[in-house]
Amino acid sequence: MSIAPPEQRIWWREPIHKVELGWIVIVFFWGLFMFFFMIAWHFIGNQNLSTETYRIQPSAYVAKVEAFAEKYQVGEENGVPIVRPPAGEDVYLLARKWEWWPILELKKGQSYRFHLSSADWVHGFSLQPTNINISVHPGYEHVINLTPTESGEFGIICNEYCGIGHHLMTGRIRVID
Repeated sequence: MSIAPPEQRIWWREPIHKVELGWIVIVFFWGLFMFFFMIAWHFIGNQNLSTETYRIQPSAYVAKVEAFAEKYQVGEENGVPIVRPPAGEDVYLLARKWEWWPILELKKGQSYRFHLSSADWVHGFSLQPTNINISVHPGYEHVINLTPTESGEFGIICNEYCGIGHHLMTGRIRVID
């Protein structure tokens, strides 16, 4: 709604000013460029994770993670197992209210097949300070090929609001030499 009606009732028949037409052309071509570049960036940008995703019952995934943790547990911290799988193994991480379970110890420069799923709600897997973000849904097992390139301790936070304990939902991955 405008303050005053247009001078010409049929305003769309009025000629377009050259400056306005120039901006329309620029925006049109910029939009086309961005559309195609976003597709190309997936392949040349090396920043998007290509994942495999499988349907799985949440209870079956919890059993997989518990068996994995029991098999490769090397310690415990505040009741949470510290798990050190051999290089090249499948690694399982469980999201559930309000924790990432277990704590993982991985070797720098070694490749792992990283499995993620949720036992209850939709959670967000955000590995800090890297740029890895995945929405983790119950009933789906996400598999990512991951090769740590730096040693140190990396935090995992949930970046999808998952309830009253959301702000406490953290986890850790340690990368050792």
